[in-house]
Amino acid sequence: MEPERDFVRLFRHSPDAKTLAAGSVLFETNEPGDALYVILSGQVEIRIGDRVVEIVGSGGIVGELGLIDKAPRSATAVVVSEATVVPVDERRFLFLVQQTPFFALNVMRVMADRLRSRTAH
Repeated sequence: MEPERDFVRLFRHSPDAKTLAAGSVLFETNEPGDALYVILSGQVEIRIGDRVVEIVGSGGIVGELGLIDKAPRSATAVVVSEATVVPVDERRFLFLVQQTPFFALNVMRVMADRLRSRTAH
């Protein structure tokens, strides 16, 4: 992942970090989107139905769409290899957007990249 999109440095020492075993479900389709997750280590698959649409690793984020638009989750996120993640709820997200503008810009870039990759096929 490009250094500018590496969210790890902002969350490296977060007391909210959780380590999840391979096979753990981070969130499922149609659940409320009340947080995004920063992946500090490991890998998480994003699945729509039975199809894997992306594998996100260290430095990436998942679940941002549900947090931003308040709609139910559009995908399921499953841990592929043991992963440490940090949940970012709306309150923390708003704080980060105000205090660390590059955070918001990089979340938007991730969303734009995902949109482009889905529509390019």
